[in-house]
Amino acid sequence: MNLTQTACGRPYRDESGQYTSMNIASGVVTILLVIVRLLFKRYLSDNGQIGPDDWVIFAAIVISVPAIVINQVGLVGHGIGKDIWTLPAPELPLFAKFFFIGEVFYLVQMSLVKLSLSLFYLYVFPGPNIRRLLIGTAIFNIVFGVVFVITAMTQCVPLDYYWAQYYDYPPKGRCFDLNAFAWANAGLGLAVDVWMIILPLIQIKRLNLHWKKKIGVVVMFILGTFVSIISLLRLKSVIFFAELINPTWDQWNVAWWSTMEVNIGIICTCLPTVRLILQRMFPKILSAGDEQSNDNRASRVGGTSSRGETQRPTFLVELSTTTLATDARSSYKHFDN
Repeated sequence: MNLTQTACGRPYRDESGQYTSMNIASGVVTILLVIVRLLFKRYLSDNGQIGPDDWVIFAAIVISVPAIVINQVGLVGHGIGKDIWTLPAPELPLFAKFFFIGEVFYLVQMSLVKLSLSLFYLYVFPGPNIRRLLIGTAIFNIVFGVVFVITAMTQCVPLDYYWAQYYDYPPKGRCFDLNAFAWANAGLGLAVDVWMIILPLIQIKRLNLHWKKKIGVVVMFILGTFVSIISLLRLKSVIFFAELINPTWDQWNVAWWSTMEVNIGIICTCLPTVRLILQRMFPKILSAGDEQSNDNRASRVGGTSSRGETQRPTFLVELSTTTLATDARSSYKHFDN
């Protein structure tokens, strides 16, 4: 291919620069946003507590740092975004080795992202029925992550055959159907994403929300569909995952969408905190009106309004008096069934 392409005067393709820009920019933004989330929860929120969902997403960020390095030093440094026949022969097994490490990082991070969301919903929605669903979802996410990480670590026997197959002849190992593995992970991951968007949306409609807050909360959760869109695009990129003749070029899409999926997923888990920060920065714009606030105060104090009617606390109130999850639990107690 090298001789043919050179003789025909074909252009030299190199998209590694785009991958570098995406990897560093999205990674840095994601890490900074999580840091802001944790600092806000610890020092500026009413209860000053960092919850289990925060610790889980922090673990995902701890993995993000070496993942960024692997993407840059391992993948970009060994030919991603270039045609394999333009690279020195030893580059392919090195590329495959770093791609394998990146694959494991991806599986762990996406499992942590889904688990963090499950724990957040579990704290927000305390009704018995929804809790059973959320506990089951959290357990599924843990099992999902463990099973696929173990499967990834044993997909080739011996393990180093994953990259040694490119220079060992005759072959000294075997791999199971990598296409089936990639499709199973991507398909199930997409299904879980959709499920975790549906769960909060069907609960929000049961809460007594001012229309401003209802729109804000719904939009916040709808933004989570970006993760599903990215997952769908990644699913398309793994159609011929194990049948590539030009891996450093063709797997650019898989690596690109995998990195984007992880970072956007982490960003989406931070949206509730971002909403609280914006509410503090722009209280007049995001407030739900004086009448609704008065009803909220009456509800929190005595459970009745000035008109003598029993009031339900709303899903979100002024940030100065409560946080997203605390007020959600207060509101949701009227809907335990």
